[in-house]
Amino acid sequence: MLPNALSIIRIILTVPIVIALLKGQYLLTISLFLLAGVTDALDGWIAKQFSFQSRLGSILDPMADKILLTCTFVSLYWVGILPLWLLLLICVRDVIIVAGALGYFLGEISGESGLLQPTLISKFNTVLQIALVLFLLLIQVTVEFAEWLEIVFIIVATSTALSGADYMWFWTKKFILQESKK
Repeated sequence: MLPNALSIIRIILTVPIVIALLKGQYLLTISLFLLAGVTDALDGWIAKQFSFQSRLGSILDPMADKILLTCTFVSLYWVGILPLWLLLLICVRDVIIVAGALGYFLGEISGESGLLQPTLISKFNTVLQIALVLFLLLIQVTVEFAEWLEIVFIIVATSTALSGADYMWFWTKKFILQESKK
């Protein structure tokens, strides 16, 4: 289906994005990252608009986001643009999400089989993380707004921590519910 193909394109775009970023080609990186963002918006819209939602899509879309954002954040840290503490916070949250989702899909936490839906705060956090990438790249092209850097880091760190806590709560509730059914 088209939404899944768009998710795969997003995964493929990760490679030139990372290469451009590591080479300091920030305008190219911004362009490629925006293109990846368009594929993200389109795959969700098409899936909902034309009822193309699938279990594969519910796995592939967030996986594409994780691959793109994680590789981009590691690269931003590598070139000295993103602080280590924020990279670690983002990675810890992603480990929580991936571990919970793995348990969910393997049936260890939930006997349900269906689409995994991201929480509202998770969607908001993803938007903030994408905005952070674009903001950091924009600062490399023009030093305007650099004074906002610490505030932006704090906002993204807060939403990341809240989203991670929200997922921990979600998976804990699922596990407790599953255990109470035994």
